[in-house]
Amino acid sequence: MSEQSDQELGITESKEYSTGEWYAEVVQKAELADYAPMGGFIVTRPRGYAIWERMQDCLDGWFKETGVQNAYFPLFIPESYLEREKDVVEGFDPEVAWVTRGGYDELDEGLAVRPTSESIIAPFMSQWVRSHRDLPLRLNQWCSVVRWEATETKPFFRTKEFLWQEGHTAHHDWEGAWEETMTRLEQYVRLYEDVLAMPVLRGRKPPHDKFPGAHTTTTVEALMPDGKSVQGGTSHHLGTSFAEAFDITYVDEDEAEQTAHTTSWGVSWRALGALIMTHSDDQGLVLPPTLAETQVVIVPIWQEDTREDVMDYADDLESTLADAGVRVHLDDRENRNPGFKYNEWELKGVPLRIEVGPAEVEEGTATLVHRPDGESEAVGREGIAATVEEHLDTVYAKLYAAAEENGVATRPARSRSRRPSPPRS
Repeated sequence: MSEQSDQELGITESKEYSTGEWYAEVVQKAELADYAPMGGFIVTRPRGYAIWERMQDCLDGWFKETGVQNAYFPLFIPESYLEREKDVVEGFDPEVAWVTRGGYDELDEGLAVRPTSESIIAPFMSQWVRSHRDLPLRLNQWCSVVRWEATETKPFFRTKEFLWQEGHTAHHDWEGAWEETMTRLEQYVRLYEDVLAMPVLRGRKPPHDKFPGAHTTTTVEALMPDGKSVQGGTSHHLGTSFAEAFDITYVDEDEAEQTAHTTSWGVSWRALGALIMTHSDDQGLVLPPTLAETQVVIVPIWQEDTREDVMDYADDLESTLADAGVRVHLDDRENRNPGFKYNEWELKGVPLRIEVGPAEVEEGTATLVHRPDGESEAVGREGIAATVEEHLDTVYAKLYAAAEENGVATRPARSRSRRPSPPRS
């Protein structure tokens, strides 16, 4: 962890009155990201990437539990592949970055830096699907994509390159593809509500705003404190458009050739931006315990004559919590006073602080302080691991309740995605 001076530490902008500047300051001072030298790009720092990894771990596990296999496809897509699905070309053409030269040689065919991967994945799905026994085929890749449309960088919300996962599946029929579409949408809801402590709305995109080439685009929308909505994830029922364009067909039980129905679905690190915007405050980053790299920080408070007793007690607390699976850190720096440590760990979003001084040692207690609201409670040392887990659950509940309350005034009637009718043959 890098040291910051007293002057550098702390948020100077107001979330309420200068939201954009506040957000940028939180991202940088909480050591989540820095701006890259090329406009529209960012460098994701270890603390920021660790949050993304925890989101990734949750989703990846749920995907695999429901039959998804990870794969990886090339970053570059031949122009001829992209043009085989005209709706994709029309939808993404202004955003596509092109490679036209390799070294000193002009390429025979332009290569698109992937804005999305249907056009490179579908041809291989066509090769891998032959029989009804090959279906359903469920693939996912974790990667970055490039869309050359961002002019003003907003880390995690608006950048030319961003990290995401994109799933691509093929099914026997329309119904199977719709079930898949809804399964992924509900997993995205689960991510937001059970991991990010954020309530979301389910919905369907209108025809003019759906994914190019899709029959139906479903979405989860997160409401920000300013009343604006953020698209938190999308799950597309593609019908047969991509299957027809890329010849994804199979032979059914009666030896008749059928066209598969496909889906695609994705969540990007925009979820991380929505998390920061929703929970953080004028003291800095606020993270739910599910995602915090450090869930608990122990801050010892001692004078020279009590140092040994306090540190022994704090060391023992740290070992007990670590053994119980809590991600805990003992801040034993001697060149920083407790007040500085409080502010620094609040800035970096640690959900729970434990203060240990001579009084706690004498009484066999620990003082627990919640990051979201500063509520504190002295608790007994006996059973401290279970007590800390209960407090972490309480912190999560507080964050969810606050996010829900902030959205009440601007929240429309809850929208549930209704099952649309299949296209007429």
